[in-house]
Amino acid sequence: MSELAGYDIARLGMGVMALSIEGRPTNRAQAIDTIHAALDAGVRYLDTAWSYYLPSKPGTGEPEDMGYGEYLVRDALASWQGPRDEVLVATKTGWLRTLDEAGHYGWQADARPETMIAQAKESARRLGVDALDLLYSHCNDPAVPYAEQMEALKTLVDEGVARHVGISRVGSADIETAHQVLGERLVAVQNQFSPVHPDPENTMETCKRLGLAFVCWSPLGGFLDPFNAHLFDRFREVGRAHGCSYQRVTLAWELARWDRLFTIPSARNPQEIEDSFAATELRLSVDELAYLDGIRR
Repeated sequence: MSELAGYDIARLGMGVMALSIEGRPTNRAQAIDTIHAALDAGVRYLDTAWSYYLPSKPGTGEPEDMGYGEYLVRDALASWQGPRDEVLVATKTGWLRTLDEAGHYGWQADARPETMIAQAKESARRLGVDALDLLYSHCNDPAVPYAEQMEALKTLVDEGVARHVGISRVGSADIETAHQVLGERLVAVQNQFSPVHPDPENTMETCKRLGLAFVCWSPLGGFLDPFNAHLFDRFREVGRAHGCSYQRVTLAWELARWDRLFTIPSARNPQEIEDSFAATELRLSVDELAYLDGIRR
């Protein structure tokens, strides 16, 4: 357990991207059941984004699917019988989905302050809340000075649209800029981290120094892009010794790195998220952790 955005929660949450974009379950009820299974297992942090939808024709979207990921979280929480007030919901602003003429999905940054502010307000309406628990800037848009993007987040907190803010897909210089602009409003950095992506800029160390939480996205390597599966060979070995999946070992290895590190694996069915959450109870030995560290590049 650790504190994030005013919530004392388990450090393993759930990202809902895999339930919301390409490859998502065709049965929406299965996605709701998966979120319910996560919450029943003990997950108290759900991570979504304004951009978790599928454009239905070339461009950046059509109304029928926009908001899919946020509405999914809203409806799952509304139909869950557990303590809703214990659940931290995070969303993100400043990114769009794209679809080209050949049918390929992609992403497009749009972190102009007016866009970020409009999206955040729309996210609050979609989620059915008076204020967002935690709002991330989804990326650093190269077309907009980063300090201006951060001023938009500052405005959103000061106006009560969001209670706390974070930043995502950033380097250490961006973190320093955000901290200078936002001060105590900034509580977290969400960056990719896993055996596949070992934090080459040492942004985790920057977070430690500034007192910010570090949230791992794609903690199992990611499902949209190919990666070298052999990077997980040692995790498979340790998993066999414990009689569990290598995914569970990977998540336990991440959690062992620091007590302010949170990890948010996605899942497409209840079994996947239940297996992932069991990582909170898996204790790896000093020797096992050292062995697993040996694969880092």
